[in-house]
Amino acid sequence: MSRLDSFIRRLEAQRACLDAAAQMVRSLDGPILELGLGNGRTYDHLRQLFPEREILVCERHVAAHPDCIPPAEFLLLGDMRETLRAARGRLEGRVALAHLDPGTGDVDANRALACDLAPLIAPLLRPGGILVSEPAIQLSELVGLALPSDVAPGRYHLYRRVNSQWSR
Repeated sequence: MSRLDSFIRRLEAQRACLDAAAQMVRSLDGPILELGLGNGRTYDHLRQLFPEREILVCERHVAAHPDCIPPAEFLLLGDMRETLRAARGRLEGRVALAHLDPGTGDVDANRALACDLAPLIAPLLRPGGILVSEPAIQLSELVGLALPSDVAPGRYHLYRRVNSQWSR
């Protein structure tokens, strides 16, 4: 498979998982959390899916298309390991959906970042909240969910935050 074909399949999987997750959290209150703005394509899609919700974005340096930059009050600038810790008081147990796709092109770096961030993301999710992630996550508070039928296993991942009161 060419790199172009792989990129297209990744984006199709991303969109399918975000669309499925949006349906899963329709009845849950809470903001949306985008972990990494990049050029803003996913943020723009989330705005279409959730026009009535706050969408907070963590990003080290903004380099997005000007139409895809969130308002300053919804932008958490800096290293996500730090900004997520700082946002815990504001967001703990409130986030309905979080999306993590480092998209660095370095598989090992993406996995390492996901491993660092997962314990910081999980407490922000409300019980029943959904994490959509390109790197796989292994954390006891997050239970893997079935993917949309058109997404190949391992291409993208869906998780639900659970605790003693919640199950799949």
